Amino acid sequence: MASASRAQFSSRMGFILAAAGSAVGLGNIWGFPTQAASNGGGAFLLVYILMVVVLAYPLLVAELTIGRYGQANPIRSLQAILPDAAKNIGSVLAMVGLIAASCILSFYAILAGWLVGFFVSPLLVMLGMDNVAVWLETFSVGRNLLLMAAFMLATIYVVKNGVAEGIERWSSRLMPVLVLLFVILIGYIFTQEGASDGLHLFLVPDFSQIDASLIHSAMGQAFFSLSLGVCTMMVYGSYLKKEANLPKTAAQVAMIDTGIAIVAGLLVLPAMFVAQKNGVEIYNESGQLASSGTLVFDVLPATFETMGNAGYVVSVIFFALMVIAALTSSISLLEVPVAAAVEELGQTRKVASWIIGLAISVLSVLIIFNFGSLFDLIVVAATEYAQPILGLVFALLVGWVWHRDKVLAELREGNPHIAQGLFWRVWPAYVRIVCPLLMLYVFFAK
Repeated sequence: MASASRAQFSSRMGFILAAAGSAVGLGNIWGFPTQAASNGGGAFLLVYILMVVVLAYPLLVAELTIGRYGQANPIRSLQAILPDAAKNIGSVLAMVGLIAASCILSFYAILAGWLVGFFVSPLLVMLGMDNVAVWLETFSVGRNLLLMAAFMLATIYVVKNGVAEGIERWSSRLMPVLVLLFVILIGYIFTQEGASDGLHLFLVPDFSQIDASLIHSAMGQAFFSLSLGVCTMMVYGSYLKKEANLPKTAAQVAMIDTGIAIVAGLLVLPAMFVAQKNGVEIYNESGQLASSGTLVFDVLPATFETMGNAGYVVSVIFFALMVIAALTSSISLLEVPVAAAVEELGQTRKVASWIIGLAISVLSVLIIFNFGSLFDLIVVAATEYAQPILGLVFALLVGWVWHRDKVLAELREGNPHIAQGLFWRVWPAYVRIVCPLLMLYVFFAK
């Protein structure tokens, strides 16, 4: 167990905003609306909310509980819940999680760098620096290196300042700004012709669209959206005070994360149909989304361009949203290996943040110089294999290996009467049997 002097979030709200910030990322603001637009709109929304409840939330409670019980980095936390003969297995699982988080950050920083470029570009156009603006929006090695480095420096800056002064402080500032910018942008988009069509698609479910493919997509999106399987929530849980009610806190994090995803849908889908009204192709002749992978870089900027001078302001606000969401997630990804380096290797937080941040940046550089062969490979390895497999293993450890009395004792720290409630009657068996079966479905039903 960690010492009493170990860093903690200063308040429950600070933790909720930081954990929600970790969960709220490009998966919410880019991935969720794209998935909704590709999978029946309202039907996908309905199934997604259901999957957050039946899969993501129970697993979130499990990861937070492991972290708070261990009061340490994932290596020690996983060792703490395993019998003596299996301690090394915990170390191996944690190391896989640290590597997966680092790999995700390596490509995430490249994508986030592009977003920084699209955020700065309209400002440069307004200043008459059109050539520089075009360069920032055009794929090139130089552009990718510069913007990745800028984003990684911001990430390192936050993490090196610690839990309360860095992660909590900046998450508590950025999350309210994120919501405010959403409200402003949605208010504007709703005044544009065509927005009501996107709103109808998103909010009115067509139940005929629900099939096995949609259910699988919604289940995967719900799992990945909450940063499960790569130890981020385990690390954040380790900084949580013992008096916090874990099931309640996890529910609040899941609700904020899901709420932001829904708000993103309320923005992006109407904006898509505004673009369609202005002559931008959204769906191809077969009814498929024309540019799902590059939606935020193709369709939405084209939408903003049709709005005249106001489009520059709208573009700046939208990409500011994207950068904020990316940053709140990236700091949690960097925190995973940094926490381990501080406690296992005795490094200071500042040194660990710089060394690990620079090492991940080197991996990003390798990806940039070998983009065609490495980018998709690392994305698939980290998010489609490592993340769901680790999520499955964590569920099995909590359900089958960690002694039930110790799990209950940890949950009682923040809720002394939890054993008499519905949660404890359902959750242990649910995370033991149902969650692993759902996870296997996510992994194999592709």
